[in-house]
Amino acid sequence: MKRRTSGTASGSMIVETAMWMPVFFLLIVGMLHLGEITYTYYVLSKIEYAAAQFLATQQGVDFCNQNYTAAINFAINDNTTGQPLVANLTPDMLQVTTQCIDPTTGVAGTCDTSECATGIGNPQTPAYITVSIPGGYAINPNIPYIQLPPIELMPSVTVPFGGSAL
Repeated sequence: MKRRTSGTASGSMIVETAMWMPVFFLLIVGMLHLGEITYTYYVLSKIEYAAAQFLATQQGVDFCNQNYTAAINFAINDNTTGQPLVANLTPDMLQVTTQCIDPTTGVAGTCDTSECATGIGNPQTPAYITVSIPGGYAINPNIPYIQLPPIELMPSVTVPFGGSAL
């Protein structure tokens, strides 16, 4: 007959489990917040893509005026409710830049808008439109018992321009 062991084996198992539970809890919460940060980055990229695509497919875009508020508001807000898709994301956080191809070198660079001030001639038609968040979008990871600094998400989207300029 086998003798029954004392309760120390089961007692140590309870103590070990109690010691490892906070570690597992922190790992699970950390993974959830990492998923939240990744999802927020994805949503910000989709917002930028929507604004860039809106501008890239429009006809008669005035690149001298650089008034892109309609495209940015279209991308930031939900079409059905009008509410922002991401909390604390404002239109002034997004920046729209244009890139033109230099005919001599074939390299993409900043578009020349010097003719806009004179009103004579037309500005260059851009080859690409870039929408970015140069200041970043801060997201605070809230992991219990661990104080982390805010993470700045700075996605950027570039799409080819297919519309027409004024």
